[in-house]
Parts: sequence; structure tokens; C-alpha cells
Amino acid sequence: MRYLLRRILHALFLLFGVSLLTFLFSALTPGNYFDEMRLSPQIAPETVAALRAQYQLDRPLPIRYAHWLNAVAHGNLGFSFAYNSPVGPLLWVRARNTLLLTAAATFLAWLLALPLGIWSAARFGRAPDRILSWTTAALLVIPDLVLALGLLIVAVRTGWFPTGGMVSLGFDSLSAFQKFRDLAAHMALPVAALVLSALPMLLRHVRESVAEALEGPFLRAAAGHGIARGTILYRYALRAAANPLISLFGFSVGTLLSGSLLVEVIMSWPGLGPLLLEAILARDLYVVIGGVLLSMIFLVGGNLLADFLLYWADPRIRTLESAK
Repeated sequence: MRYLLRRILHALFLLFGVSLLTFLFSALTPGNYFDEMRLSPQIAPETVAALRAQYQLDRPLPIRYAHWLNAVAHGNLGFSFAYNSPVGPLLWVRARNTLLLTAAATFLAWLLALPLGIWSAARFGRAPDRILSWTTAALLVIPDLVLALGLLIVAVRTGWFPTGGMVSLGFDSLSAFQKFRDLAAHMALPVAALVLSALPMLLRHVRESVAEALEGPFLRAAAGHGIARGTILYRYALRAAANPLISLFGFSVGTLLSGSLLVEVIMSWPGLGPLLLEAILARDLYVVIGGVLLSMIFLVGGNLLADFLLYWADPRIRTLESAK
């Protein structure tokens, strides 16, 4: 419980710091949502002043931040100028779509990285390992933007996959299986872009960690006693290499989340990415702050999950915590 509470307190302190800095930088950015209204001769200056007072933009920054924290405590995350509605409901729907995309990409990326990395580590330095290393190096140098645009061009030329949106028209009239197939078809391109961008890094870390574990004396002894190669790789070497890989899992969630915002904009996926871009261009202050905070919550959640998995997998951590 001490370990759990300490990690949660660290996460809350980090979220508070991110919210404070994001609010400060966003509020100090020149201009605001109502500046364009001042240029319109059809809108009186008194009307603009009344709107600024309504949204408390004429108050000092500490008071505005305290008012926003109160809105966060009630789950509203402030009020959107462009949509004239609380920010919370706007973000929750988009965040669900982003989380679906990120979770699917994370699962598939690790599902591919673990067996490929172990297979490469078992052939460390040989021709198959070098070919796989060159392939991952080629993927690493391709920017995420170019990768997503390339997949989009292939989809447009071939017509194999939908090129935008989350579901097709008439989705509500489909059967349960048809709905699943339609959603999977729309997810295929953005998930593929995220997996291809994250897979090289994950695969290289799995390969290096397992290859290092295989050089350990206890695994050499196990091989000398005639234990099957598959047992050594998947039962002993992978477990010995688990700690850095579990830590990498939390980092990969943040990497895929940041990459998903770009992919969502390119492929018209209705997630946080397009909403944040619109809010930044419109200077919709509280939508930007809420989106950044929600993205940070996902990242912190991934790191917390990695910490709990480390605590469960490594008895040394449990022993150290019990001794405190």
C-alpha cells in the first residue's frame, strides 16, 4: 500500500505541475478567442467586453486558474468558447476514440515485438538478425508523417481500406458482426501507422535485453544441462529481461499516444488530435488545456501500470519496500 500510495501521489503532483504550466503558457500566449470579434464592425466593443467578463478572461490569472481547478473538480474542465459548452463532455467522447486506437496499437506492437525480438536475439549476429536490424533501422528513419501519408496513398490507390472516419454511413443499421468488421476496417490504417512507427524501437529493446540475458551464467548453465532452447528463451531469458521491458511499456504508451494525435489528424480519426488542432487554431483556451491534461493522464496511467507490473514481477522491489 505504501508503494501504491507513493506512486499515486507522484502522479497527482506531476499532473498538477503539468496543468499549472499548461494553463500559464496558454494564458500568456498573445491573443485570445475574442480578438477576431474586435475587428468586426458589426460587433460592439461592449459586447466583446461582456463576453470576456462572462468567461472571466478579464480577471487575474491566479483567480482564473483557481476557477478552472474548481471546474476540474466537478469534471467540467472549463468552458469551451467555440462550442459554448463544458469541455469535459467534448473531450470524453474524443478521448474514448483515441484510447481505443492507442490500446489496439500498443497491443499489436508488443504482440509483434516480443516474438520477433526473442527470435532475433536467439540468432544474434547471424544473417537473419542483421536483415531484421536493417529493416528496423529503415523504419526508424521514416518520419511518422511520411509513414501515415504513404499508407493513406496506398489505401486511396487500392481502395482496400476506408480512408477516413471511424465508421461508415448506416453503421447503426448493421448487425453486431458487421459493426465490428466496419470498425476494424476503419481502424486498420491508423493502427498500422502507429504499429510501424513504434515497432522498431520496441523490437530493438527486446532483442538487446534478451540477448544480454542469454549471456548470463545461469542461462549458459541451463543450456549445458540440456534444457530445451524454447524453454530457455521464453521461460527464463524473457523473465530475466522483463524489468527494462516493463519500464519500456509505460514509455511506449506515451510514444504511441503522441503519435496517435498526428495520425488522427492525417486520417480523419475522430479523436483528441483533430479537436486539439481546431482548438489551437481557434485559441479555445480551455479545450487546449483539457486536451493536454487528458493526454498526460493517459501517459501517467501507462507509467503507473508499468510500476505496478514491476512490483508484481520483481521480488527485489517487494523486499525493498517491506524493509522501509
